[in-house]
Amino acid sequence: MQTPVVGFDLDMTLVDTRPGIAAVWDAVSAQTGVPVDSAAAVERLGPPLEDELARWYPEERHAEVGDLFRSLYPGLAVTSSAALPGAREAVDAVRRHGGRVVVVTGKYEPNARLHLEHLGIEADEVVGWRWGEGKGETLRAHGATIYVGDHLGDILGARSAGALAVAVASGPISAAELRAAGADAVLDSLEQFPGWFEEYLLGGRLAQLDSHLAGLDSVAVAFSGGADSAFLLAAAVRALGADRVAAVTAVSASLPAAELEAARAFAGGLGVRHLTPRTAEMDRAGYRANDGDRCYFCKAELLDVLAPIAAELGLAHVLTGTNADDAVAGFRPGIRAAAERGAVTPLRDAGLTKAQVRAASRRWGLSTWDKPAAACLSSRVAYGIEISPERLARVERAERALREALVAAGIEVADQRVRDLGDLARVEVDGDRVEQVRAVPAVLEAVLAAGFERVELDPRGFRSGAMNELLGEPQRYR
Repeated sequence: MQTPVVGFDLDMTLVDTRPGIAAVWDAVSAQTGVPVDSAAAVERLGPPLEDELARWYPEERHAEVGDLFRSLYPGLAVTSSAALPGAREAVDAVRRHGGRVVVVTGKYEPNARLHLEHLGIEADEVVGWRWGEGKGETLRAHGATIYVGDHLGDILGARSAGALAVAVASGPISAAELRAAGADAVLDSLEQFPGWFEEYLLGGRLAQLDSHLAGLDSVAVAFSGGADSAFLLAAAVRALGADRVAAVTAVSASLPAAELEAARAFAGGLGVRHLTPRTAEMDRAGYRANDGDRCYFCKAELLDVLAPIAAELGLAHVLTGTNADDAVAGFRPGIRAAAERGAVTPLRDAGLTKAQVRAASRRWGLSTWDKPAAACLSSRVAYGIEISPERLARVERAERALREALVAAGIEVADQRVRDLGDLARVEVDGDRVEQVRAVPAVLEAVLAAGFERVELDPRGFRSGAMNELLGEPQRYR
């Protein structure tokens, strides 16, 4: 996955510097005795300072007056300038996707940094005294694929860098002029940038996914029925055709029966072969022991079963639905086991996050687009407590009872879990539904009746991977 690098101009793109710059010009005018129309000057922001100096001073005075302008700037211009609407959110949108932000501006670099520090806008790099094609050289050096600016010179800079030119009509140039100059996208303000950026990334990553899958010839998809593997299966069918794709759902005590039926129906809707081999992770001592690396043994068993099936069917690759978020989520021994066995991870390789998988699934009309996370039943059992078919069956009964009790109480939740902490069941629901559940004792009583001695409601609400929080803690729940 390529990290997105986005360049931003400063003046009238991220920051409205007009009031401050007007104040500086007024002070320069007063000190030099040369009348300067500061209002007109700030309407021409974008080109180098020397271009504006040339309107008011002879060339031999440019260095002197330029130094004066820059010396007065910190005290007069920084605190009086404001972030433009959407500026912080635009930068945050890049960071949210693991991207880097490079501010490339015609402004004197130390003063540009003062603006960003004052407004709390963090950039990975700030480069000043660049304009036009000079901006392009800097953007290219930093690997920027997008440059956002308000001026025609910013479009030229993006073009010369081979980057996408995103123009924002917050400066002196109209949206029509920016379009006519060849901007790839024109936004009314940076408030529109996060939505545009999300769509840009999703489109690019979907194209990368399709290209990757098309080059795999034929595939077997490890298909749990969850949102990620369902989307991957649908994407594989789109890229390769149903006859070169097989869905393989591993059947064992850790798979809820309802999930198997849903997986069968989904695969049937796509017209792909659906195989349901049994896996024997329970035969692996490391899996039963349920230490922190349990998922390693589970994924090892899955791939050791799937690989021969794929070979027998003449399918060239085995795919898993690991997404880009999974790859940075910390402790994931299952990913390591799959990688050791040569599994391909197209979603992760294309940089597709969980949110993007859901967005694309919705766009494609897949029923799984909003399906709650449904990890295997073993993930409900606290580390250090031995996994057994009886324990998993109890968890499945308890979660079924929980769902039914929530429906009966009229409490709608997106995610719910029953965590097995030995004799104690810990119930997790959406954080904003905790108090509703607490007010209806019958909900927790239904979980208790499934075979636990005690039950408690987690006040922090549902959290994917909550059991990892207990790693390294004394096992108090056996």
